[in-house]
Amino acid sequence: MKGLIQRVSQASVAVDGEQIASIGPGVLLLLGVEKEDGEREARELCRKILTYRVFPDDAGRMNRSLSDIGGSLLVVPQFTLAADTSSGTRPGFSLAAEPDLAIKLYQSFLMDARSQLGPDKVSEGRFGADMKVGLINDGPVTFLLESRKKGA
Repeated sequence: MKGLIQRVSQASVAVDGEQIASIGPGVLLLLGVEKEDGEREARELCRKILTYRVFPDDAGRMNRSLSDIGGSLLVVPQFTLAADTSSGTRPGFSLAAEPDLAIKLYQSFLMDARSQLGPDKVSEGRFGADMKVGLINDGPVTFLLESRKKGA
């Protein structure tokens, strides 16, 4: 499971011209699910994202996590993060999870995040939709986080 996180001042998602979610200061997460992923990977990545220190402390160093600052999380499903880009000039999607598994793990991730941050602190995009994502990247600060695979 892969998560591209961006520290944001604000972020939003629109579908068919209608805004369906928005957050203030916090993290925008683009979430990719791979075919080898399971509940363990979803839990591990959620823990990592909520505790990853990307917010400045009083000295300006990245020492505070999303959980520490009480920020918001906007989770956007993005299957293209699971693309194989190792050869050629067109991405392959053989590593991406099938939709049934991907939506199950996406929803599991959301439930876990809401249980830890609070339901009012977690917003979401729409699985399978053509979404327009807007953000003000604060920093810019962007990191790609991955859960460890079984046996790795």
